[in-house]
Order: sequence, then structure tokens, then C-alpha cells
Amino acid sequence: MSHEVQAKEGTEEPLGDGKPPQPWEEVPLSQWNDWRWQISHRLSTLEDFARVLHLTPEEKTGLMAAEFRVGVTPYFASLMDAEDPNCPIRRQVVPTDREIVPYEAGMVDSLGEDAHSPVPGLVHRYPDRVLMLVTTQCASYCRYCTRSRIVGDPHAQFSSRDYEEQLAYIASTPQIRDVLLSGGDPLILPQHVLERLLIRLRSIPHVEVIRIGTRVPVFLPQRITDDLVSMLRRYHPLWMNIHFNHPKEITPEVEIALAKLADAGIPLGSQTVLLAGINDCPNIILALVHKLVRNRVRPYYLYQCDLVQGAGHFRTPVSKGIEIMEALRGHTSGFAIPTYVIDAPGGGGKVPIMPNYLISMSESKVVIRNYEGFISTYTQPTDYQPHNPATCPYCQARRNEDGQEGVAGLLAGRSDTITPEGWVNTHHRAPAMFPMRVAGGDRRSESSAHHDSMPKPSEEVAL
Repeated sequence: MSHEVQAKEGTEEPLGDGKPPQPWEEVPLSQWNDWRWQISHRLSTLEDFARVLHLTPEEKTGLMAAEFRVGVTPYFASLMDAEDPNCPIRRQVVPTDREIVPYEAGMVDSLGEDAHSPVPGLVHRYPDRVLMLVTTQCASYCRYCTRSRIVGDPHAQFSSRDYEEQLAYIASTPQIRDVLLSGGDPLILPQHVLERLLIRLRSIPHVEVIRIGTRVPVFLPQRITDDLVSMLRRYHPLWMNIHFNHPKEITPEVEIALAKLADAGIPLGSQTVLLAGINDCPNIILALVHKLVRNRVRPYYLYQCDLVQGAGHFRTPVSKGIEIMEALRGHTSGFAIPTYVIDAPGGGGKVPIMPNYLISMSESKVVIRNYEGFISTYTQPTDYQPHNPATCPYCQARRNEDGQEGVAGLLAGRSDTITPEGWVNTHHRAPAMFPMRVAGGDRRSESSAHHDSMPKPSEEVAL
């Protein structure tokens, strides 16, 4: 099922005498375009979906057995193909029986966020930025959600007390310069609550950048009202990352919402999850990034699907991501190419993965290849004078990252090794207590007590 809307940029409602799509054609257009109506009429039960889809047995089982919350706005549901269970829109939000099949690598908290949470709802994984979870609710619920352990639970919500603890931690930690509001979806919050959080964050001197991670422009473009955008633009520098997975998600309604945000000076980025049977195709991703940049959205990340419970059937081999990156580099504009990353299980953070373009290297030459397989050499300089950190004011003013400098710290000479946990104990070898054999017989130890402690020939020696 799909629908077309004639719309003019900057208007709150589509023009003309159009009607909402079936089975909502009797709903007044003013209600259809009201985001509050969309939220309050989300599809959540088997009966709801049966009104708009010809459900498969697998979908019926999934809807009856789903442990993770189901909820889809009528707008997003209207984009589904009622006859095709492989519809890329439908597969993202309608559960199937495969969701309840466990797999060996599945984890409850695959990114180790809870272990990096100094106060409830705040994740401090990287030295200079934090993730601030401000709600557990979304406009609709993706079936591969990384935070399905908390997202969607109507009884689990962050309170004003949680916000105060989060803000106090940020205010007392001067190395934090970048705060990402996420959840759940921050744009689902009442507008006055969201603005109060932005005001408080802007009052902290060392917070330079605020980001919002959202899927509301995709699930609920009606929420991007002139009033909301006017409020957001008061708190620059404010960035927004929007979760897009497929070019079919970018409808005329979404394009209007994106134009409002971009016109307000909000830099827009896109985060995409690589999903089996939905977008695991170089040409689908190419069409997506082209549609994004036409709407002033910079492709930011292409994520390998996380090892979250219930999402095993969405995972692809990493080789599929490499194949897609090979198909993008050189075949489209550089700014249209996202960074392919694996969010390392256990809290390792985002690790970029890409094809190998550096073939070999010597002191004088670097051998490289381009996207076509053309191999060339780059001549290294012989008279390069290394940068001197001792005389560089930027090096002298650098932030202390408290042991998280990683490989950059090795290259800068601020540390010599990165030692895995337990490495020292594993490689500790106590000296063996044996008498030394020398020519002409045994060399006795200086202490007879030490000699007496030596194991007899018949005794077993434990190593």
C-alpha cells in the first residue's frame, strides 16, 4: 500500500482535496496530518495489522508471541505493501516467528552500554562525549532495535530525577564537549520537556555541541512542525542524525520535514543499519544515499547489525558490507559515502571497516589501488621535518583522555604499550628452583636449607 501527496514546502498540510490512504480514507485530513493523532492510533495488535495487510502465518505468530513492543504509526503502515511479506518497509516493523528464535551470539546488551553508565540513562563510552537517554518511547518500533531491553516498555521511563543526575554528571565532567540525546526518540518528548533539557545543556560551558538521534522524521514526519523547528534552532550548534534504511522511506512528507530542518540550519546526517532482505544490496544503498543527499542529508554511518536478541535473522555477513562499500567508492560523490562500522560487542565502540586500498609500503614508496583496481605508487618525502608537539599550542592544550588515547597515544609517544587485561599475570614466569648443573658435578646452593627444599628425583614437579 502506498500513497502520493501533493505538497508545497513550508506548509503544514498537503494541498488539494486528497484523502488519507485506505483503510483511513474516512479520517479527516486534518487529523491524518496531526502527529498526536498518528501516535494515538498506532497499530499494535494482530487485528490492527490484519486491517491493512494480508498477514502470513509467520507474521501472525510473531504478533502473538512478540516480547518486544509492537507499534507502527498509520502513516508508516500506509507505506507497506499489503500483498508482499518481503516489503522492506513491512519487514522492519512487523514481527515474525523468527524474532523468537534465539541464536548463539545474541546478547541482551550487545554494546555494553550498562557497563559504561555512571548514572541511570547516561552512557559515557568515549572520552569527550556522552549518550543521554531521555526516553524509552518511539514513534514506531524497529524489530532489530539495539536497545530492545529497555525501549518500548511503557513502565520504564526516565524521570526528572534521572535528568538531574545526568545533567549533574555532565556539568561535573569538563572533558565532555558533545552530548547526544537519544533513547527511545527524543522528538517524542513533550516539546517543553525537550526544550528544558536543551536549555540546561546550553548552560554548561564545556558542552560545545548537542546532537539529537531520531527516527521521527521517517516514522512521523507530521511531528516536524514549524513550532518544533523554531524551538530547535534557538539552541545551535545543534546537529541531528536520522535513521534511514531504504529509499522508499523518503516520501514527499519526509522531504518536507527534512527541508524544514535543513532550512533551520540544522546539519542532518543519516544512520543506516545493514539488514538482510531489506537493504543488503549495493544498488539499494546507492539509491538511498543519492536520495538523502538530494534532501541535504549527509550519509554518516552504515552499521553492521548488532548482536541483539531477536534480530539474528536481520544479520548479514561482514563481507556484504565490504561489497557495498566497494560499490560506493568511486561510483558516487565522496560525501555520499557513509562509514561502514561494527559497533564492537562488549562496549568496544564503533570500529570502521573498509576495503583495503593500501597494498604495501616502504620507506620511500606507498603502493595503493583505486576502486577500479588501478595500482599506483606515491613517493614519500625525504626532507620532512616532523611536527614538534613541544612548540605547538594546540598539542599543549589538548584534552586529557585518561587512559583512552589508544593507538594515537602510542604514535604520539605518550605511552609505549596497550596491555590487555590479565596480560601481565599471564606472562609472569616465576624462576624455577632447581640446582645448577656444571661441569665436574653438582653446584650446591649456598644454603643447605635451599638445597633441602629441592624436590627429590622421585617427586613430581608441578610446573
